[in-house]
Amino acid sequence: MKKRRVLIFVAVISVALATVISCAVNPVTGKKEIMLMSEAQEIQLGLSYHPQVMATFGEYADPQLQNYVQAMGTEMGKMSHRPNLEYHVKVVDSPVVNAFAVPGGFIYLTRGIMANLNNEAEFIGVLGHEMGHIVYRHSVSQQTKQQLGTLLLIGGMIASPKFANYAEQAMQGLELLFLSFSRDDEREADAIGSEYATKLGYDGTKMADFYKVLIKMNMAQSEGGVPTFLSTHPDPGDRYNAVLRNTKAWQDSLRLPSYKVNADSYLQMIDGMIYGEDPKQGYTRDNTFYHPELRFKFSYPLGWNLTNAPTQVSIQPADGRALILFTLATQKTLESAVDSTLAMYGLQLQRAERRTVNGMPAIITLSVQQSQNQQTGATASNSVLSYFIDYGSTFYVFHGVSTDADFAAYAPTMEASMKTFARLTDASRINVKPKRVYVKKTPRTSTLASTLSYYGMPQDMMEELALLNNMELTDQIPAGKYIKIVSE
Repeated sequence: MKKRRVLIFVAVISVALATVISCAVNPVTGKKEIMLMSEAQEIQLGLSYHPQVMATFGEYADPQLQNYVQAMGTEMGKMSHRPNLEYHVKVVDSPVVNAFAVPGGFIYLTRGIMANLNNEAEFIGVLGHEMGHIVYRHSVSQQTKQQLGTLLLIGGMIASPKFANYAEQAMQGLELLFLSFSRDDEREADAIGSEYATKLGYDGTKMADFYKVLIKMNMAQSEGGVPTFLSTHPDPGDRYNAVLRNTKAWQDSLRLPSYKVNADSYLQMIDGMIYGEDPKQGYTRDNTFYHPELRFKFSYPLGWNLTNAPTQVSIQPADGRALILFTLATQKTLESAVDSTLAMYGLQLQRAERRTVNGMPAIITLSVQQSQNQQTGATASNSVLSYFIDYGSTFYVFHGVSTDADFAAYAPTMEASMKTFARLTDASRINVKPKRVYVKKTPRTSTLASTLSYYGMPQDMMEELALLNNMELTDQIPAGKYIKIVSE
């Protein structure tokens, strides 16, 4: 009987899977592949993700730049392997150097990567690479693989996997956007990037140059809520030489008289772009987080890492055994904010009390959350200390989370941070201006180091600026050439 029940169970599962799994023809290879979603479903998935991406990261406020990237995406899309797909390209407001694609034709480039590009040919290479992931349906394939196995929270973007319930809800379902692609996926996307760049008349070798910059950056850490390019696009070997080979093959095939680079026009377009963190979105100084527009501040524990995203701030120690989440509650009263949060996270209230935090009404709660490991079925319990603070009828919330076993060790540190929440009144902290990229002409033939010194760049920024310009400080620059500097 036991064997019969197992066979019936397997049969039922097989029928269920057959109803959702289908074979689809890959637009590039022409081969059939297992996919859990049709093209129409893929497009709907992209449409559902897009507002979440924009709410999470924000759109960079530069209409001219946004129109440019969209126009280039539309032009490339028409000659792509999926010409009937509508492509949507946006620059998102993050300092991290990255670009990523969402199923259904959505491509996002951070202002960080736009600032680090030095010509239009590099931009076209990045755009073509991301479009390559879309035309190959790599993200759809990755999501298919995830759903055929066990759905897992990817990457630890904002929280330790121990607190996946909090991270998953806080990121509003974006955990599948940042799956790391395989070596084959990256090779295929690189090849598409070379092909599309060349067909559009651009010098595809410039994308290879940009890979050298990315490797030099060695940015293993993510910030601003967005992983870096090399963390979401792991290096599949010698990509530099592979891109050169692919580009040469296409150039030999097409035999165009010349190939565009368009350095000057690109640099002039990004002149004045915000560089690094934007203070108006919140910034840190000496373990204190300041938000000049919302006029608040709070300190956080020394040695803990703070990640600032438009929807929330998360703070973690290096060992990942605790987490502070800071966010905004949208309810109309402090009491309803408490009730809604407890229900949303499935928190079992242990106690609650009213206090004031630096003159502001607050409700402090201690709760417990039971969670189940999806792989082992084992249950675990987290303790959650929450501060709900009424700042002029705007309700801010801190959650301090750790396992029951670790909570006693971390709770005093987390609560000490929550108690520092206060109004920001210091004009010097409110009126902080962002750093920006400015494009300047070299006044005379000299080294990059001499030119940067001529424009008053500090010595401790020289290496960073050399990387930003994809040069060495000893490189000779002819008079009249554009370079990038950074200042307020």
